[in-house]
Amino acid sequence: MTTSSTQYGPDAVFDNLIGGARVPSDDRSTNTNPSDPSDVIGRYARADAATVASAIDAARAAAPAWVDLGSQQRFAILDKAGSLIAERADELGDLLAREEGKQLAEAEGEVLRASQIFKFFAGETIRNTGEVVDSVRPGLMAEMTHEPIGVIGIITPWNFPIAIPAWKIAPALAFGNTIVFKPAELVPASAYALVDILAEAGLPDGVLNLVMGPGSVVGDALTTSAKVDAVTFTGSVAVGRSVIASAAAHQIRVQCEMGGKNPLVVLGDADLEPAAEAAINGAFFSTGQRCTASSRLIVTSDVHDEFVALLKEKMAALTVGDARAEGVAIGPVVSRTQLDQDLDYIAKARVEGGEVTGGELIDSDTEGYFLAPALVTGTKPGDTINVEEVFGPVASVIEVADYNEALAVANDTEFGLSAGIFTTSLKYSTHFKRYADAGMVMVNAPTAGVDYHVSFGGRKGSSYGPREQARAAREFFTVHKTTYTNAG
Repeated sequence: MTTSSTQYGPDAVFDNLIGGARVPSDDRSTNTNPSDPSDVIGRYARADAATVASAIDAARAAAPAWVDLGSQQRFAILDKAGSLIAERADELGDLLAREEGKQLAEAEGEVLRASQIFKFFAGETIRNTGEVVDSVRPGLMAEMTHEPIGVIGIITPWNFPIAIPAWKIAPALAFGNTIVFKPAELVPASAYALVDILAEAGLPDGVLNLVMGPGSVVGDALTTSAKVDAVTFTGSVAVGRSVIASAAAHQIRVQCEMGGKNPLVVLGDADLEPAAEAAINGAFFSTGQRCTASSRLIVTSDVHDEFVALLKEKMAALTVGDARAEGVAIGPVVSRTQLDQDLDYIAKARVEGGEVTGGELIDSDTEGYFLAPALVTGTKPGDTINVEEVFGPVASVIEVADYNEALAVANDTEFGLSAGIFTTSLKYSTHFKRYADAGMVMVNAPTAGVDYHVSFGGRKGSSYGPREQARAAREFFTVHKTTYTNAG
């Protein structure tokens, strides 16, 4: 297979990839374009439990040779994969936008980030350092090293269909693990293209196996197999908690990223223009479908009305439409199911007393899932719109008296992924960085957006297990070993 978009269409059939071979299935899902559901991208195999078991066996069989291949060879494969992804950024970006509905420039940016991630972890293959110390017992030398875990089950969401697989697959491979990869059922094309590129980069057969299909089948098979050593998952809180419980019951190491209800605080001393731009970016770009979205805008009373008026002015200038069309800022919601969920939350916000600006369906020449960004004002911290993750182009505004109330409201959530503040006060920005109960804190910047070379993760209900990305990834994808040598 190639990654050219001309290879996709209603007659295109894609199989699971196990041990370097295509594994067909009679059961297939039809992958469509959320900008135009009549546009079929392809028909993708759905794995059953037996297929997953064979993928796990293939990964275990490939593990010894992959570990013994050596860091320089792993470096070369990951580095080449990064180069191939960058070379095909236009093609992959177009595919991503067509499949997931992300606006084209954002889609291309995601592809380039995936390239950077593979390049970064190529370097980590030769930086997997340990530690050597003298033992407290004479004549002994102690060495502490990091070794691969073994077989990793990787379960990824639909909202970043290339970047999130990249930041799980790249470190898993860099540190010598083999993989069974299950992408979200809504976005199999991006996953297939990524696996295809890694094969072209020289990845040996069986090191990375792709099994597509529903989480209730494929995910369960991964998290209950005695032959899987670890599972890394990104997705909803409900599914994440079930993954944690299942993995714990089977003594499988687990890492979960499970969403957020991220606050962006705007104080009276803030520069409102960049604050509004950051709020628009964080709340509505990527159609609001990112776990770091600025879904709660917490604004002090002295600038509340001015800030809300500025937000509405900027919202009116946003163009919603086909993700690949010129001039479009926001693409469609990813699916009809997700669109219905967004509309339900908007309706509930009205019932609970919120005033909604926007949030209407947008007519188009296709049956695309187009929703105007929605801003809900006049809300209370305990309103449903401020408690539950919507995962759509919907933001709420909470008016507060001062910084102290803003911080309290910001932390009043079961989530703790990202938090932001706009202020020109060194006092308040310093205090917020220390006391915001989140894994990532932004000062005078959007809550969404983390560099590829820094760690990613949250607190409370947002995350479970070691951090993702950057050098922190080694803590999950390796196991520690201590050895002693008596030189005699």
